[in-house]
Amino acid sequence: MKPAEAAETPAWAPPVARESADSPSARLAAVIAATVHRWIDSGETLEAKGRPVQPGDVMVLVRRRTAFVTELVRALKDRGVPVAGVDRMVLTEQLAVMDLVALSDFLLLPDDDLTLATVLKGPLVGLSEEALFHVAHGRRGTLWRSLVALAETEPEFRPARRYLGDLLARTDFSAPYELFAGLLNRPCPADERSGRRAILKRLGPDAQDPLEEFLAVCLAFEKTEPPSLQNFLAWLAASDAEIKRELEQGGGTVRIMTVHGSKGLQAPIVFLPDTLGSPTQSPPILWPDESCPVPLFAARRSQEDGLCAEARARANRRRDQEYRRLLYVALTRAEDRLYICGHQGKREPSDECWYRLFEEAMRDNGVPHSFDFTGLCPDGWAGEGWRLVGAQTAEVPRHVESEESAAAEPPPPWIAEPPPGEPEPSRPLTPSRPDGEEPAVRSPLGTDDGQRFRRGLLVHRLLQTLPNLAEAARETACRRFLARPAHKLTPEQQDAIARETLAVLSHAEFAHLFGPGSRAEVPLVGVVALGDGSRALAGRIDRLALTGDTVWIVDYKTNRPPPRDLEDVPMVYRRQMAAYREALRAVYPGRRVRCVLLWTDGPYTMELPPSVLDAAAAGLAPRVG
Repeated sequence: MKPAEAAETPAWAPPVARESADSPSARLAAVIAATVHRWIDSGETLEAKGRPVQPGDVMVLVRRRTAFVTELVRALKDRGVPVAGVDRMVLTEQLAVMDLVALSDFLLLPDDDLTLATVLKGPLVGLSEEALFHVAHGRRGTLWRSLVALAETEPEFRPARRYLGDLLARTDFSAPYELFAGLLNRPCPADERSGRRAILKRLGPDAQDPLEEFLAVCLAFEKTEPPSLQNFLAWLAASDAEIKRELEQGGGTVRIMTVHGSKGLQAPIVFLPDTLGSPTQSPPILWPDESCPVPLFAARRSQEDGLCAEARARANRRRDQEYRRLLYVALTRAEDRLYICGHQGKREPSDECWYRLFEEAMRDNGVPHSFDFTGLCPDGWAGEGWRLVGAQTAEVPRHVESEESAAAEPPPPWIAEPPPGEPEPSRPLTPSRPDGEEPAVRSPLGTDDGQRFRRGLLVHRLLQTLPNLAEAARETACRRFLARPAHKLTPEQQDAIARETLAVLSHAEFAHLFGPGSRAEVPLVGVVALGDGSRALAGRIDRLALTGDTVWIVDYKTNRPPPRDLEDVPMVYRRQMAAYREALRAVYPGRRVRCVLLWTDGPYTMELPPSVLDAAAAGLAPRVG
């Protein structure tokens, strides 16, 4: 693709008509995008696959990331062709990101007039030149104060003032991702639907990828740094912010990458649009090689001696060899089709460029072919080229189906049916945190100045730790613990708590609960069979003891008034112990499970008979519907 010959403009002709600049790279990008779009729309068959061409079948390889890559991405998106975007981008150089950074600078320093003017003219606010001049000209004070004052009297400026004022109010309380995701998804003065749509309308669909990558960078920043806007902008400016994408798989989109980055990859259809450029620069420093053991440097070619000239010739030869090795990589990426094209400026390409090498080879192997792209798009052209076609001899895989045949199959029946019920509740049964309402705890602000409340906590702690000690050492450890100044107990109170707690531990009927074979704070997790169903259970037993063929469960109730009659035991406690009993029956089959409640406000113990637990277990059955 060569530049079109520009018509000579008459001398002194007034510039009254807009003339579009001729760009060979943009025209070539438009033709490639239109070609891919036509293949997909017409359902052109890919012979080797036995199905229509899909966007993921196309790979575009370039030698360097130039403006052509951006033009091709834009051309493909304009035609609705899915494209993966470029494999690398410098985030801070993208126009959409620069607009968001400018808005951030204003939010941090509203008195910066130049930054505010950039935001007002940007895609999110969209003031005209005349409106901006009206705000700026003749103002007294900052541009922001002028906008605020005008918004009081002129409705034209109220949306911009309200929008920016709202962002200013939320800046100090929002993390970077929350701030930017919100302004991209909420309406703005330039678009009543979303800020994202306003940016895409101004900058085109190729701004979508930078916006998504910018939000991803915001999330990555918040994982490692304090989430403030000022810190984020400093972090973004200090980092290279170069986004590298892995495009190993097509993913249903057109891939655009460098030839060097395509090593190891293949695609059914490959375009090589960057074939007219060739390396011309020699390295400034000639590094040692097999013929010259020291590095050489010559500021000018005229200053080079014979040894330096020979070393430079060898360096240029290695450069050209690498250039042709890269050509081999590009040629071997195509599985079925390879399209070779190029665009040039006013300077004629070198005879050693890829395109000339192709052209020389096609004269001996290909056949001349006329092409006409004028019907594809307004930028198309016609001319002569070369073509080399090989017949499809390998058998087409039968397991590959076209999208049309896959779409013709009816969807599975489950797609229109409601989902089945969950086998168990989303929250497991937690006996220590029952579904029902527990009795109210004693207030620590009662008439006894919280003494009874504190007493219950101390008894609970003693009943948990003292059984782990030898019986002879329990009383000494108990009194030493109660005598700590932090408990604020008088000698009489210490003696009363110690006597009552030790009485429970040594009681003839329940002494085995705190003997050597018992354990404190035993976690219990499992599935409990209740009625016609089952429920998951997750809890912790305060005390568990095994004596012969009997399993004992003790649960402490702290800071609650103890009932003296079995009928007064709250139902939530009965269900809690019933759940524990059902779970331990599965753990210890064939053994009897007995349940005891111990109120530390006393202390006082009470065993729940099996009949009470059986009735409580019926209330734990899973609800139907």
